[in-house]
Amino acid sequence: RRYYPLYAACVELGVPFCTQVGHTGPMRPSETGRPIPYIDQVALDFPELAIVCGHIGYPWTEEMVAVARKHENVFIDTSAYTAARYPAALVEFMRAHGRHKVLFGSNYPMIAPAKALDGIEALGLDEATQAAFLSGNAARVFAL
Repeated sequence: RRYYPLYAACVELGVPFCTQVGHTGPMRPSETGRPIPYIDQVALDFPELAIVCGHIGYPWTEEMVAVARKHENVFIDTSAYTAARYPAALVEFMRAHGRHKVLFGSNYPMIAPAKALDGIEALGLDEATQAAFLSGNAARVFAL
């Protein structure tokens, strides 16, 4: 709740709130990166706030997908992962109900965009879903 003023400011300004979900890279506790209960609660308290959750929520990807499915205002970005490493739960979500909820991310400079796209054809996304994933969803969420 200490960040609620920040969320309120994002709502007031009409900008999405972007955050990292999943385990932390540094040697710090990862618990606050769990989608449930943390992202779930913020989405409940701020339904008008667009929340973009980076790093797909690993190792809690299924939780992240569940939260994105539950809340219209929650989105997932794939930064820090190459397409070949996306968990099956995320890929299935992208192919079905989540085609409008997942945004491409690279994590540049650690992973260059071209490297992040390695394996995208193997995901089996139809043309419209792939276009939404690569640019359309971000254009809509960020009002570009």
